[in-house]
This record gives sequence, structure tokens and C-alpha cells, in this order.
Amino acid sequence: MKQLMLGNAAAARGLFEAGCEVISSYPGTPSTEITEEAAKFKEIYCEWAPNEKVALESAFGACLAGRRAFCGMKHVGLNVAADPLYTMSYTGVNAGLVIGVADDPGMHSSQNEQDSRHHAIASKVPMLEPSDADEAREFAKIAFEISEKFDTPVLYKMCTRVAHSQSITEPADRVVPEHKAYEKTISKYVMAPANAIKRHPFVEQRMKDLEKWSETSGVNRIEKADSKTGIITSSTSYQYVKEVLGDSVNILKLGMVNPLPGDMIKKFAEGLEKLIVVEELDPIIETFVRGLGFKCEIHGKDMFPICGEFSQNLVAAAFGKDVHAGKKLDTAIPVRPPIMCAGCPHRGMFYALNKLKVTVFGDIGCYTLGSVAPLSAMDVTLCMGASFSGLHGWNKAGGAENEKKSVAVIGDSTFMHSGMTGLATIAYNQSNSTVIVLDNSITGMTGHQQNPTTGKNLYGDPAGRVDLEALARAMGINRVRVVDPYNIAECEATVKEELEVAEPSLIISRRPCALLKEVKHNPPLVVDQDKCKSCKMCMKIGCPAISMKGGKAKIDTTLCVGCGVCSQMCKFGAL
Repeated sequence: MKQLMLGNAAAARGLFEAGCEVISSYPGTPSTEITEEAAKFKEIYCEWAPNEKVALESAFGACLAGRRAFCGMKHVGLNVAADPLYTMSYTGVNAGLVIGVADDPGMHSSQNEQDSRHHAIASKVPMLEPSDADEAREFAKIAFEISEKFDTPVLYKMCTRVAHSQSITEPADRVVPEHKAYEKTISKYVMAPANAIKRHPFVEQRMKDLEKWSETSGVNRIEKADSKTGIITSSTSYQYVKEVLGDSVNILKLGMVNPLPGDMIKKFAEGLEKLIVVEELDPIIETFVRGLGFKCEIHGKDMFPICGEFSQNLVAAAFGKDVHAGKKLDTAIPVRPPIMCAGCPHRGMFYALNKLKVTVFGDIGCYTLGSVAPLSAMDVTLCMGASFSGLHGWNKAGGAENEKKSVAVIGDSTFMHSGMTGLATIAYNQSNSTVIVLDNSITGMTGHQQNPTTGKNLYGDPAGRVDLEALARAMGINRVRVVDPYNIAECEATVKEELEVAEPSLIISRRPCALLKEVKHNPPLVVDQDKCKSCKMCMKIGCPAISMKGGKAKIDTTLCVGCGVCSQMCKFGAL
């Protein structure tokens, strides 16, 4: 029966239909729902790994055991998983192994606009790229077939618009292939130099074989029209081209974007006067097409931007078509900046850090919002796990001048992802660094996924739990403090004390995320209008539940969770 399905849900359905049995992933928007949806199928074992590298290595182990396996992540997560990926290209697989990566053009929830096709090219691994939900479902099955046919891991590339939009798909039955027995083959799986050098020619030949396969497999297709113009495109850009131009131009719709089908492109270009490549981000297809030596006009990034996400209107404008104005927002509407939720446990700690005027090395998570006004308590955010190691380098370079005026913050999930090694270098190389784990008992930014510190697995069942205090001491940190971020005075005093100590120290700011269902809140606060002096001190914490009305503070009782942080700001007892 046909269904309207989210792209990520359709991808999960495709994994189910393909007989996938093991999934290990790390949550990252826009990829997260693939694993969450797959976990609804009892036939598939699913888990959250501490990071993408571990997830891919776990999935690789599962495929060696003869079970089809999948690993999911967002584009920057593929950087973390690149180490095993590039060598996995040499080893090949046993049962099929598919690696899902979701790019984020427009940076809706990411720190860069990385184009993951570069990883496919550099690692010499095939990459499929669906353009809607039904292709997301179908390509997941094709990816496993390619993996086993060509002895290779397969990259399966989504993007925000395909992952988070809905379209019609028609689910099919699950087919589980016969489990493949593992055979000990040292020359294939032990990538010592002597073995790896013999596997490299296999990889090069495999890419040639894959290119030939893609020419006739149907994963790439030509849509003919009575026109002298041809468009080469893929993914969501294909949808925009079809919506704007319909059947008025010839289209080569690519489903496999690595390797690219050279002969098919040459055949497509025969008799055309103009070739136009429509692709988001980098000119990867365009560069390949230009290298084929066509004499016809070729256009690409001279018509389309290299930055940002495309849209129907952007494509229409590029082709000189009418662009629908749409509805205009009232320009007088004030901008609503991103802000931490009412009752967010990070707010009190960030207020204390702002008040202390320290340099703050930040990390990736919802607490990155501590960088925006009015808290403005973060100086640097680079990548997952970079805060602790960045502070270490800062202090080693600046010495005592920096040590007493700087801290690093990281979330509990991010600490487990890649912050532990930063703490290890602080302990091992003895920088006088004060670091803070913002422990909100969940992976907040990507939608409340469990992590190794929560004591629950992906399904919410009891699981092994990492003891942060014991771990820090075992790593060589002698000074470990735990504070309640709802207590601003305690946070401020503790940070000041640790900055004065001449050795590494770890502060754990522990309070569950205010949005967790199991968290019980206090009654909302109210404002005593007679005591309120309109000083606006309560506004300095940036809580969305607090506003000013008629010159007096006002609390939205539908938002307030009674955390009491604002009441600590008021010298007049009005809250």
C-alpha cells in the first residue's frame, strides 16, 4: 500500500526490507531519524555508539559476522568515521555494509556546509544519492546489493531536504539473504602494509567496474525531451529542475554520484548545444563533465551558487523564469534569536561564567546557545570534543596569564563522543586547566537520545552507565567537583576556587534537561508587582518565560518550570 513517508523513515524502511540486522549510529541532524525509525522494527538490532568512528567499526564487525549492517551519521560525523572508512575501502566486506551520511546545505543545524561526495571520491567508495522518499527506500536495498556484489562499503547520501520532507513510497516485504560465513583471510582483512599494497589495485579496478555497472543498472537515468539543452543533476536539485522546467529539457538524473558514468554522460550530450549541471555545494559533477572535453556550452557554478541550499525559486531565477513572490512577513516583526529553553540547566552556569568574565572554549550541543546574547558566555566553538583540548593548548601557550581566566565547557554526550581524549591530554601533560562537563542527562540538541552516561540504551532499557566522577579520577584528574547549575552562587564560587588552584580540575554541572518527561518541575514563579523595581536584572539570563510588560517583569506561567534562577537575580524579592 502506498504511503506518505518521511525521507528518513523511508530509508529505515529500505534497511528493513533489505534484511539489515545490525545498526550502530551516532545521532546527528539530519540523519538521526533513520536509526530511530529502524529501531521500531524488532528484526533489527539498533544502538547509539559513543561516536561515529566507533559506530562504523561496530557495523563493520557485524558485516564480518555475516549480517547486513548499517551505520548512520551527519556530514561532519563522516570526518570522525573517515579513519576506518578509508581502510575499509581496501578490506572490503563480508555481508553488505551501508554507511548513511546526511549533508546539511544551508547549515540548518551544522557548523559547516561540507560536501560528503569528497569523502566518497577520496576513499574510493561508491555513493548513492536518493532524491525522494521512495528512492530513499529503494536505494537502501540497492546499496546492500552493490556492497556484496563489488565487495565494498557503500556510502548512502541524504540531505536535509530529502531526509526531512515527505513523499509517496510503496513499501515491500522484508527479504533476509542467507548469512555469509566468515572466513579467516589475513591478506584481505589485516591491513598491514604488505597486504594493503596488494589490495589497492583491487580498489582501483572496483571503481572501473562500478562505473560500468552504473551505466546500465538503471540507478542513473536519462529523460529525453525535444530540446538542445541537457541538464545533469541529482538529489533534491532534480526535484527543483523538474518543478521549474518539467519535460521541456533533457535530463540526466544521477542516482550514483561516485563513480560518475562517463560513457553515459557522453551519450547524453550527443547532439546537445548546451549542458547545465545543477548541484548543491561543490562543482563535483561539473568538474567531471568539463574534463570530458565537450565542445558544447557547459554551465554550472556560473549560474548557481556554491554556498547554501537550493530552492525552486533559486532554480527558476537561474533559468530566467518567473519567481513567485510568495507571502511577505511584516518587516516590523522583531527578530527572535535562538535561545535556551525555560529552565535549561545550562543557563545558571553560563550566567556565572559571563559574570566572571572568563574566556570560554565551547563545544557542539544545545549549550552552544550560551554564546548568544544576553549570556554571551562562549568565545570559541570548533567541532565535537575540541573545547578541552583547545583550552589545553591555550593554557600551554599563554601560561599563568591564561590559566586563571579561562575555562572549557562540554556536554555529557559530547564528552563521551570525543571529549575524553581532551581531558586525557590535560591530565597527561598537566596543563592548569579548569574544565566543565554540562551534564543534562541526555543528548539534547538532536532530540533526546541516550548516551553512555544516562544508564539507558537506545530503546530506553537499563544499560551500562559511565560514572563521570570515577572516570575523571581514573584519568588522573584529582580535583572533581559537582555543582547544581540552578544555584548561581555555587557555580560562581566553585569556578573561582578551581581557577585559583594550580592543577587540572573538572567541574560537573549536573541537572537534567528541563524537557525530559520524567523531570518534575516546581510550580511556576509569579511577580510581586509592588516589589518589582523594573531594574530588569531578571532579563539578563535570557529566559523566554520572562518579559517586561507595563514597565514591570512578567512571567509566562505556561513556560516557567520554577527553576528559581531568576529569583536569585532579584535583590528586591519580587520573584
